[in-house]
Amino acid sequence: MGGVNPYIQKGPGARADKPFTVTFKDEATGAETVVPVDPAAFAFGNLGLDGSVLDIADGAGIEINHSCGGVCACSTCHVHVLKGGASCPAATEDEEDELDKAPDVSTDSRLACQCVPNGTQDLLVLIPKWNRNQVKEAAH
Repeated sequence: MGGVNPYIQKGPGARADKPFTVTFKDEATGAETVVPVDPAAFAFGNLGLDGSVLDIADGAGIEINHSCGGVCACSTCHVHVLKGGASCPAATEDEEDELDKAPDVSTDSRLACQCVPNGTQDLLVLIPKWNRNQVKEAAH
C-alpha cells in the first residue's frame, strides 16, 4: 500500500536540497545505521511524503512498521527524532491526532511518514522496539 490520503492535507515544508545524513537507531538491537541522503540522487516517493523519514528508511532498506502505507492514517510508524528535529516542520494537526493513538509519545515523537527533514541538520532517529512487525511471510 502507499499513496495519498485524500482527507489529510500535506504539511508545510520543502524537501531537502543539500546532502545530509539520517542515523537510524534500532532500540531493540542497539544497531545504528547511517544513511547518507543526497537529494539529487536519492530515490524518493515510495512511502509517506516525498523525502520523509519513512521514505528515506524504505529507500535504505530499514524497516519501520507502516500499516497504512504512509498516508497518515495510523500511528504505527511512530519514531523519536532525537537530534535534528528542528530541521523538520512542526507536526500538522492530522499528525498530532494520529500520535494521540501511539504508545510512548514524547516531545520528540513524530510519524516517520510525515516528518520531512529540510537537510539543514543531520538526524538521529530512534526506532522503538515495539515498532516491529514480528510476523514475516515466507517467500512464495
